[in-house]
Amino acid sequence: MGEVEAVEEAGELSMKKRLVIPTEDKEGNNLAAHFGRAPYFAAIDITDDTVEKIVHPNRGEHAGGRGHAHDNVMSLNPDVIIVSGMGPRGIRSFQDRNVAVLCANTTEISSIVDAYKENKLEELTQGCADAHHR
Repeated sequence: MGEVEAVEEAGELSMKKRLVIPTEDKEGNNLAAHFGRAPYFAAIDITDDTVEKIVHPNRGEHAGGRGHAHDNVMSLNPDVIIVSGMGPRGIRSFQDRNVAVLCANTTEISSIVDAYKENKLEELTQGCADAHHR
């Protein structure tokens, strides 16, 4: 995806976005405070009023796997990343790939998705200088 994907349904054109959010649980209900160490990532597809969520384990080195979380997350084809905070290298990595990084306004994933749909989340443009997050 990476860019907005147009989906044709019954002769109508709708827009599809994929959000990726770090989560603490395999159900994808609660935001993880640290992006790179999140045990899971929720890939959430939004098409008009339809929301579909699939949770993927973090395979990055901070979680016992290989590579950096931001590189592994790109395999999920995100349009938008929503986090509580992120270091400057992570933000730059996503920005360089035309993926927006937004700041979550709560820890409940369903509320974060609602806030996204209502355009209430702010873009995260500067990372935490010491790479520690809220």
